[in-house]
Amino acid sequence: MSLRARPIALLALLVGLLAVVAAGCGGSDNGSSGSSGSSGSSGGKKFKIGVSNTLVGNGWREEMICSVKAQALASGQVSEVLVHNVNGDASAQIQGIRNLISSGANAIIINPADRSALDPVIKEAARRHIVVVAVDQAVDAPEAYVVTNDQVAYGKLGAEYLVKALGGHGNIVEMRGISGVPADDDRHTGFTDVMKQNPGMKVVKQTFTDWSFGPAGKQANDILNSNLKVDGIWTSGIDYVVVDALKKAGQSKVPVIGADNNKFLSQLIDGAPGAAVTNPAAIGGVGTAIALDALNGKNPSKKTTLTPQVWDMKSSADTIKSFYDPKLPPTYSSQMIVKPYTTYTKDQLTGCQGP
Repeated sequence: MSLRARPIALLALLVGLLAVVAAGCGGSDNGSSGSSGSSGSSGGKKFKIGVSNTLVGNGWREEMICSVKAQALASGQVSEVLVHNVNGDASAQIQGIRNLISSGANAIIINPADRSALDPVIKEAARRHIVVVAVDQAVDAPEAYVVTNDQVAYGKLGAEYLVKALGGHGNIVEMRGISGVPADDDRHTGFTDVMKQNPGMKVVKQTFTDWSFGPAGKQANDILNSNLKVDGIWTSGIDYVVVDALKKAGQSKVPVIGADNNKFLSQLIDGAPGAAVTNPAAIGGVGTAIALDALNGKNPSKKTTLTPQVWDMKSSADTIKSFYDPKLPPTYSSQMIVKPYTTYTKDQLTGCQGP
């Protein structure tokens, strides 16, 4: 090689080396922007997910939190799940959400205690670029993603079942959840609309159970031990204790509307009349999947609504038997997987282990 050619060759070699380095850097950047699938990118950012819950000791809510943890683990994109539990009203929840903001949460999954009272703290989170997802119950804040079971339909479907079962005539007990919370209001709306359309159906008693099985069982016993004639009982998911009370009172032929709770499914299998209206606690996992999509810039829909199903032993015996699991607690919500959103396994959900 001539002396004049050497500088040109060295320059070409240097340019080639720089190109290789640049290509390597480009590959690293692409690897960090993975999608929000179940496995996540090994080089991607890990997020912190917060959970705000205001009903402690309730099996459905506990499973909801487990579904958040399970989906976070399955995604491979979450470093930590921060849970704030408190038995309280909207003001207590607001303080809890602020604590989650201060703890560095990138997204917060909330089961709201009130439809509008949380709007200011949701806006506060949004200003800090924190994704907020309301699950199970809706909020008014436009900044929030809302992921719910169709609660109006929940109330309506159960009421329609009772109308059909009783031939349009009968005395009905309505056992609601917590007064003033969005899900209870919406379910009551659906239930009441059906009652208004069927004047032969009379609501002779209404109670608030606070979605607690012990108090609900006592309420049912008190009603059945009175002189009140009861032909059907609609519950907002506090079901198996009502079936137990009916059996104790010698009124086991009275149909009960409940949710997809594990023990209630076993009672339906054993011959108790009535139907389960699905309300999956896995809604927490659905909300987590949507939060991760939002964090990854996928622009998910602001509103996701699951349609409840009605299960009875005439039309859905195989479904009921397939979901019932004698190894699980009586209050366990049996519809554990919600496709295409949740990607965890049943063992990951029941294990309740986050990342």
